[in-house]
Amino acid sequence: MVGRLARNFGQTSAQLRSFVTARTSDRSPGDAHASREVVKEAEKLRAELHRHNYLYHVEARPEISDAKYDELFRRLQKLEADHPGLVTPDSPTQRVGAEPQREFETVDHVTPMLSLDSSQDEGDVRRFNERVEKALGGVKPKYILQPKLDGASMELVYERGVLVRAVTRGNGRAGEAVTENVRTIPSVPLRLRTEKREVPELLALRGEVMMYISDFQSFNAALMERGEEPYASPRNSAAGAVRQLDATITASRKLDLVAYDVIAADGARFTSDSEGVKAIRDWGFKVPERTQVAHSLEEILEYHAAFAELRDDLDYEIDGVVIKLDDLSARAAMGTTSHHPRWALAYKFEPRQEVTRIYKIDVQVGRTGVLTPVALLLPVVVGGVTVSRASLHNREELKRKDLREGDRVRIQRAGDVIPQVVEVVEKGAHRARPFEMPTKCPACGTRVIEDGPRTVCPNRFGCPAQLKGRIVHFGAREALDIEGLGEETANLLVERGLVRELAELFDLEPERLMELEGFAEKSSTALVHAIRARKKPELARFLIALGIPEVGVSVARDLAGQFGDFARLRGASREELEAVSGIGPRMSEAITTFFADARNRKAIDAVLERGVRPQASEPVRADLPDLGTAVFTGTLPIPRVVAENAWRRIGGKTAGSVSKKTAFVVAGDDAGSKLDKAEKLGVEVLDYAGFLVRLRKHGGSIDA
Repeated sequence: MVGRLARNFGQTSAQLRSFVTARTSDRSPGDAHASREVVKEAEKLRAELHRHNYLYHVEARPEISDAKYDELFRRLQKLEADHPGLVTPDSPTQRVGAEPQREFETVDHVTPMLSLDSSQDEGDVRRFNERVEKALGGVKPKYILQPKLDGASMELVYERGVLVRAVTRGNGRAGEAVTENVRTIPSVPLRLRTEKREVPELLALRGEVMMYISDFQSFNAALMERGEEPYASPRNSAAGAVRQLDATITASRKLDLVAYDVIAADGARFTSDSEGVKAIRDWGFKVPERTQVAHSLEEILEYHAAFAELRDDLDYEIDGVVIKLDDLSARAAMGTTSHHPRWALAYKFEPRQEVTRIYKIDVQVGRTGVLTPVALLLPVVVGGVTVSRASLHNREELKRKDLREGDRVRIQRAGDVIPQVVEVVEKGAHRARPFEMPTKCPACGTRVIEDGPRTVCPNRFGCPAQLKGRIVHFGAREALDIEGLGEETANLLVERGLVRELAELFDLEPERLMELEGFAEKSSTALVHAIRARKKPELARFLIALGIPEVGVSVARDLAGQFGDFARLRGASREELEAVSGIGPRMSEAITTFFADARNRKAIDAVLERGVRPQASEPVRADLPDLGTAVFTGTLPIPRVVAENAWRRIGGKTAGSVSKKTAFVVAGDDAGSKLDKAEKLGVEVLDYAGFLVRLRKHGGSIDA
């Protein structure tokens, strides 16, 4: 929506076009060797199949039998096989799945896919309504209400009415392009319907990929019959299905997609969200059932209560209702925080609860060495999901709730996802003794230590349980991004003795891997190649891969940029670390302690001895002037990280909060509390144009 909606989401027509690739070459209008009659027949078949697909999967009112549909489908398949030039990306034949992919490309979202602020407290809903009314100057707001679907969030992008990209939520700003998989979902239009509404030049929507509870139960039953591990919930199953590298596997799963939000569009204009939902339906999507417009707090509470009563009868998972301001211009005025929009709230349901018995308390050792007590439960169905285990968190939580083997307990799924033990409901006449955490690690026998309420195995790189988790983390997407190095493979490598420390990953040979269950020559060679291809990782990725306490993606990037190479960083003092913006005493102590530990040094040296060479980042030069600390807030014309890096390259620093020491604040659109604080403290405030002037004055530029 160039015009109001495009501006609401900070996108111009040109910017929106930059998110998709023109695919004119993919849309073959015909085949030079096909007669005009054949071309017309193919076009007619495609249109007819699209219509029947919509009637069956969206409207649930089929007009023809499955046999007749299959007959039409096979005729189109034959025409396209005889005349390959007739195949188009939106052809119904393209739902069957493409060739397996090696990996998913990570791409930016059209606009950030923010989370929603949420609460189970009616008081918070009342306060939310009061804030909205205040923001609107006392005008009574109108809200759009929808069930909060519990599936896998997806961004869909259409160009000239044809699906060109589907992206998972990922970290909210970028996700994985799973387009070929999403094409296989029958309710996803490959081409938008135009009978009731014109199609925008470019359109981005947000929706939820779901698996219905009945289909999930059948799917899990089939897995268990084959001796395979069942999925924990319909949402996990849906998320796993869309991330299959082989789209034919996705096509074999019963998935659905419900669309509920127009993110951006070029060539359409709406004044309200409810208008956008109507357009989404007109274009051929399923939308959330029982979507409703509310004009008062009382209507919101009634809607929530009605769905709370109805949820157990639904064939899909919901964990609350979503309340969104309907007026789009009012939304733009209220803006967003860095995490969630100010104009929306998820009003969650109380967690579902059931009663079962703890038959055993076990201890698991995680990647970081923390020993976690786990309740093994007599299986019980909670909200359509079978629960057989629940974390008991730590020894103090265990003691506080006085949980013992044999107790009957009340359990719930927090947020309808994570099982947790709420309380003991029946202790029994002869209770077991209070559970005591072990004094030695159950995985490696090392004497454990107590760290506050946590019990920790200090054998960081020598403990096999920790090693399994570290291997998975080492190869994770945000770390070294090693395709195929998942949990199942990590377990096999450690249990079969092929990897006894991280460094031995680089010693693996295809011949040894072929001894493992599930590994053939091709997959073994591919994994070895994927590991060895990461011998020259970016420094920031290498730091993440090591699992240094307190070092996440953002901190790793800052450290890499400040120190330039790994040798300099691992020898840095606490004072040198604290000179990096955003790193304080606690973080610097965690980093220096990690590198000072003899076992950690030995494990890292072993990795480096295998020829792993973290690639030096360009360090901040010591001879640069101190230009002061800048704070960036609001929406800028460029990604904030680009602006921050430009300022740091010429000697400046950046921070996430405003203080008296802040040199200036760069305020973009919808700047919030940071701008308010800057004005209160008298800190200089620049707009984006003013920042560019300041940057150029000191010899910097955005494109450097």
